[in-house]
Amino acid sequence: MCASSLSAELEPRASRSVEENVAAAWTDTRLVRECVRGNEEAWAALIDKYKRLIFSIPIKCGLSSDVANDIFQGVCLELLSQLPKLREPRALPKWIMQVTSHKCLRQKRHNQRLEYTDDSDEPIDSEVPPVAEGILREAQEEQSLRQAITGMPPRCRQLVEMLFFEEPARPYKEIAQELGIAVGSIGFIRQRCLDRLKKRLSETGFR
Repeated sequence: MCASSLSAELEPRASRSVEENVAAAWTDTRLVRECVRGNEEAWAALIDKYKRLIFSIPIKCGLSSDVANDIFQGVCLELLSQLPKLREPRALPKWIMQVTSHKCLRQKRHNQRLEYTDDSDEPIDSEVPPVAEGILREAQEEQSLRQAITGMPPRCRQLVEMLFFEEPARPYKEIAQELGIAVGSIGFIRQRCLDRLKKRLSETGFR
């Protein structure tokens, strides 16, 4: 894994279809193993898989998008250096959330120091409370949902994303044309896809 590869991952891309397929097909254990071996496609897939989780935590903590971007880059750099030391790849999501929350804490402490002048009567807290468990739990649930959707068959994934995640919502006619299906079949296919999604989520313990 070279520095240029990391820099490329920190920039937006128009398409991630290849990496998304890898992320959906490979477990974290295999992704980590391949990253340690220097497989750049695995590194791209790993970052793509967890980038929304990393970004979501500072945003939920009330930090700006610019600060969230800085934290994201810091987490990626730490991930790059610490992956070979990760004993249990299945614990990767938890590790990512812990590292991200610690960086948010440090940023909040820094912001608090800047907020008050030396002659301020209001003391600066020596400890900023940890990121609320509710925030991390919500971020983890959102990540589970994203992974479940990514692992769905392509047409189901596209339909779910178009119906529930795109803004503004698309007309059924436009969705049908893009997917190559009849307008009248969207309701049936949608229900079948949602049933598959619920099954995948229940298998992961999602509530």
